[in-house]
Amino acid sequence: MKRLKDKVAVITGAASGFGEGMAKRFAEEGARVVVADLNVKGAERVAGEIGKAAIWTQTDVSQKSEFDEMVDATMKAFGRIDIMVNNAGYTHRNGDMLEVDEATFDLIAAVNMKAIYHSARVVVPIMEKQGGGSIITTASTAGLRPRPGLTWYNASKGWAITATKSMAVELAPKNIRVNCLCPVAGETGMLAQFMGEDTPEFRAKFRASIPLGRLSTPLDIANAALWLASDEAEFITGVALEVDGGRCI
Repeated sequence: MKRLKDKVAVITGAASGFGEGMAKRFAEEGARVVVADLNVKGAERVAGEIGKAAIWTQTDVSQKSEFDEMVDATMKAFGRIDIMVNNAGYTHRNGDMLEVDEATFDLIAAVNMKAIYHSARVVVPIMEKQGGGSIITTASTAGLRPRPGLTWYNASKGWAITATKSMAVELAPKNIRVNCLCPVAGETGMLAQFMGEDTPEFRAKFRASIPLGRLSTPLDIANAALWLASDEAEFITGVALEVDGGRCI
C-alpha cells in the first residue's frame, strides 16, 4: 500500500527545489498535494506535472491572510489537512553579518520564523478536529552547526528547530506530531546565496565539508520528509533530522 494513501499534504515553497521534490514524492505515495508558492508559474507547473491529485495556490507565507486563503482552498478541494510542510525559506547572501540590511533581516524572520506561527494558527485546529496530523518544517544544518557568513539565516533556523521541539511537546496530547528536517546545502535556487557565489571552486569547498562527498538533492529531502509524514514514523516527534551526508558530525 502507498505510504500516504488518502492523506492531504500542504507544502509551502513547493514550486521548486526541496518543496517540488516533496510534492512529487508525496503524490507518488498516494497523497493529494497542495503546491503553495509565491511563484505562480512554478506552482502551476508542479501541480500540472502531478495531475489530478494536486492543486496550486499563490501563497506569500509572510502574510497570515494568505495562509487563510491557502487553507480555504485546501479544504474546498480535499476536505482535510493531514500533513503541513513549512518548507518556504529565505536567506541573505553569504557575507559580513553587519552588511545585511534591515529589510532583508525582516524578510528572513517573516518567512523562516513567523510563517511557522501563521501555519500553526490555521492548521492545528483542523488537525485537532481530525484526531491528529503531522507538521514538518524545513530547517537546516545551519541551525545546528552555524558557520560565519550566514549569521541571521543560521539564527532563524535555530529558532525553527527550537519551535519544532516545543510545539511537539505541546501538541503531543492532540496526536499532532511536529518534526523538522536539517538539510545540508543542496541543489536549489538558494545555493548561490548560501555559498556567496556559485563557482566550481566554491562547490568543491562545500562538498569537502560533507563526509559523503556531495550536496543534498530534492529527492534526499523528499524521502526523509516522506518517512516523517508517514505512519511508519507514528512514534517520532520533536526530532531535528539531519539529512546532511554526515556534515553535522
